[in-house]
Amino acid sequence: MAPTAAKDSGSADRWREVQAFEDSKLGVKGLVDSGVKSIPAMFHHPPESLKDVISPPALPSSDDAPAIPVVDLSVARREDLVAQVKHAAGTVGFFWVVNHGVPEELMASMLSGVRQFNEGSLEAKQALYSRDPARNVRFASNFDLFESAAADWRDTLYCKIAPDPAPRELVPEPLRL
Repeated sequence: MAPTAAKDSGSADRWREVQAFEDSKLGVKGLVDSGVKSIPAMFHHPPESLKDVISPPALPSSDDAPAIPVVDLSVARREDLVAQVKHAAGTVGFFWVVNHGVPEELMASMLSGVRQFNEGSLEAKQALYSRDPARNVRFASNFDLFESAAADWRDTLYCKIAPDPAPRELVPEPLRL
């Protein structure tokens, strides 16, 4: 991926910082584990991108706050389900799915596996570090690292699940269920 936008949106110093971060394959968790004492400049948003953060809309009090919408997959009619999703997505932007058929134990196991992977060895993450969309399993920090004005403080593990899932042996051990 060509690092043009990051270079254009900042200075050559920013581009070098972004490239060094990418080359290290540390990710955000690796930065933290390395003992970094302050947030690197590449994660600082330029003032012009902060206008919505500096003056956010007033949030309702907890008494007035909307509840998280619930989408119930057990509804009999497809039209009713579509209406639930449309309402939730259009009013709050996210929703809680219930009666999806995924056992609680499986969800708990998956969350545990994700935690184990993220807390696991740097070497395991570096082996998966890639921006190649053709890879079925890959780890990276920001998908738009070289295009955005500032990097986001996050790491991401991608595992392709459809239409052709990644072979089991490529999935990190803690996530193999």
